[in-house]
Amino acid sequence: MHTVELGLDTFGDITIGEDGQRVSDAQTIRDIVDQAVLADQVGLSFFGVGEHHRHEFAVSSPELVLAAAAARTEQIHLGTAVTVLSSDDPVRVYERFATLDALSHGRAEVILGRGSFIESFPLFGYDLSDYEVLFEEKLDLFSQLMAEKPVTWQGTTRASLTDADVFPKTESGLTAWVGVGGSPESVVRTARYGYGLMLAIIGGSAERFRPYVDLYHRSLDSFGRDRMPVGVHSPGHIADTDAQAWEELYPAMEANRNAIGAERGWPPYSRLQFQHDVGPEGAIYAGSPETVARKIAATVATLGADRFDLKYANGTLSHGKMLRSIELYGTKVLPLVHDLLASA
Repeated sequence: MHTVELGLDTFGDITIGEDGQRVSDAQTIRDIVDQAVLADQVGLSFFGVGEHHRHEFAVSSPELVLAAAAARTEQIHLGTAVTVLSSDDPVRVYERFATLDALSHGRAEVILGRGSFIESFPLFGYDLSDYEVLFEEKLDLFSQLMAEKPVTWQGTTRASLTDADVFPKTESGLTAWVGVGGSPESVVRTARYGYGLMLAIIGGSAERFRPYVDLYHRSLDSFGRDRMPVGVHSPGHIADTDAQAWEELYPAMEANRNAIGAERGWPPYSRLQFQHDVGPEGAIYAGSPETVARKIAATVATLGADRFDLKYANGTLSHGKMLRSIELYGTKVLPLVHDLLASA
């Protein structure tokens, strides 16, 4: 039987309360911690918080939010979705996550990536023309730091290191992934450094990502690496019925897509597009527990995935609706997915 872990991701989207008013950044952050607590209580495996530096999202320092969640949870693993390594310093990233690992008793994970937004580059003094080399060099340095031994390293994007050590030390090492959007070069690089592969599937069918999974496994073999996990990150929402889930999610998704699309030249989001996205060939996992479970199980079987992370926070969706979605995800979807995979 193929087993799979189910997790959750949030970017800390600024929400609209039940009274129709915009929730403050501060309240959004406090709500995220409550959401992580519920995710732990209903038996989910992972809770990820993304890093952004935009007005739509409240979280620019996910490690602090995760540390607060660590103090109130017991079993769930806590990590990022993603940490924008290109515009951060690998030494500081490693030390922050080693600290989170201590506070959570070994439950910290880091998902490294280049991010889907560019605001952090000018904010922290980086040139976008160095987009590729920044990630390549910093991932190389981070990989050496993972050994938790003195590091000697030289590159072009930060000061060199000579026999430098990092603190604190973890008790059992740190779990790390690389988030990939669909570039073959990124898949091969992830295998070369021996990280888990987290596929961000936010458009189209999961089936079209199967060649990337196969490439990843072949690359691991060619580099002499042990088998590493494959994960999937996709948006979605769960309610008692399909109609309820779709009616709750569409306005929030429309606001989110149109705000970003205005910057990127996308056409306005529509009901027709939404209905395609929540269908079998789309990348949104929204509906009743049964509908979402069937779609997740199909994706897991198609890709041989070890973990599925649902991006449950989407646009202006309210805190109360997200809590209900999390509850159904853990109590209904999780056992249904396991049953479907076992019967298959």
